[in-house]
Amino acid sequence: MILIVDDTPENLISLKRVLETHNFEIDTASSGEEALKKVLRNEYVLIILDVQMPGMDGFEVAEAISGYSKAKETAIIFLSAVNTELKFITKGYLSGGLDYITKPVDMSVLLLKVKTFYRIYEQNRKLIDIQKALLDEIEFRRQAERKKDEFISIASHELKTPLTSVKGYMQLLERSIDKGDTETLKKHLGKAQVQLEKLHDLIADLLDISKIESGKLKFNKRYFYIDELLDSVIDIIHQSSPEFKIIRNGTVAREVYADEMRIEQVVINFLTNAIKYSPGTSEIHINLNNKGDKVYLGVKDFGIGIAPEQQKCVFDKFYRVEETAIHFQGLGIGLYISAEIIRRHGGEVGVKSKLDEGSEFYFLLPADSGSETD
Repeated sequence: MILIVDDTPENLISLKRVLETHNFEIDTASSGEEALKKVLRNEYVLIILDVQMPGMDGFEVAEAISGYSKAKETAIIFLSAVNTELKFITKGYLSGGLDYITKPVDMSVLLLKVKTFYRIYEQNRKLIDIQKALLDEIEFRRQAERKKDEFISIASHELKTPLTSVKGYMQLLERSIDKGDTETLKKHLGKAQVQLEKLHDLIADLLDISKIESGKLKFNKRYFYIDELLDSVIDIIHQSSPEFKIIRNGTVAREVYADEMRIEQVVINFLTNAIKYSPGTSEIHINLNNKGDKVYLGVKDFGIGIAPEQQKCVFDKFYRVEETAIHFQGLGIGLYISAEIIRRHGGEVGVKSKLDEGSEFYFLLPADSGSETD
C-alpha cells in the first residue's frame, strides 16, 4: 500500500486517481501528524511525502518515521515545488528519502519510480523469505543433529545397562551353580530374564524406528475385538506390575479392522508409561467408547502430568521431557512409534494432562480402516 502525504487536497486527489488507475492501493494523509499516526497503525511499501507542509514538514516526518522499527524498510519519495535547491534535495536524502522529485510532477516519471520501488520491495521480500527459510532449515538440521547425538548417547546407555546387569547375573549364576544353591540360582535367572526382556524391547523399538523411516513398517490387518485385546494386555501388565489396579470404563461391542499386534503395542506403551510416570499411585483407568465411526481408547493415570507447552511435543521422535528425563529411563521413541502406528491406520493420537494431576494418552482408531493404505 502507498501513503500519499500532502496538505493540498487537489494534489492528494490527482495523485491518488492516477496511481489507483494503475492498480496501486492508496491511503492518504493531509498533514505530517496524521501521516505518523497512520504509519503506526498500517504497513506501507512506499510513502510519497510533500516537503512544504504546515506544522511538521516532510523532512521532520521522514526523520520520525525512520525511528519506527516497523517502517524502517519503507521507501520515501519527497515531492517539493518550493524547496528545489541542492541543499534541500541533500537534506531530503539525509532525512531518509530514497528519491526527491520537484513539482510540477511528471506523472509518467513518478509512475516509473513507483513501479521500480515496488519491484525492489517484492524482490527484497522474496530474498527475506528465502533467507528465513534457509535459517529455519539450518536451525532444524542443527536441532535434528543435536537430538540424534543425544539419542545415540541415551541409546548407548540404555542398551548397556541391561547388558551389564545380565553379565553380572551370569557371574552370580556361576557361583550359585558351584555352591549348588538352587533357590539363589532361580532368583538370579529371574532377574536376568527381566533384563533380557528390557533389552529385547529396546532393540524392538530401534528396529521399528528404522522401519518407519525406511517406509517398511508393515501391517497385518484383520477384524478383532478391542475388548478381547484389553483382556490380554491387562494380564501382561499385571504380571509385571501387580501392585497397579487397572480399571476399565466402557466397552466397544463391534470389531475393528487393524493390525492387532501393533494396536496391542500402542496400548502396552500407554500403560507402561502411565505406570512409570505415576510414582506413589496405584490406579490406572482405561476409557473405551465409540466416537462416531471411530473407537476411542484412553489410558489415564494420576501421576506427575505434563506442562501445556510440552504436550504438543511428546509424540515427536526422540523427545523427552527435560524434568522427567533425569528421573526416568527411556529412549524417547515409544510414543513416536505409537503415534506412527495409529496415524498409519488413519487414526489420531493425543494427550490431555494437568501438572501434578495426571495424564490421559488416547487414540481414535477407525473401526473399519480397510480402505487405508497398509
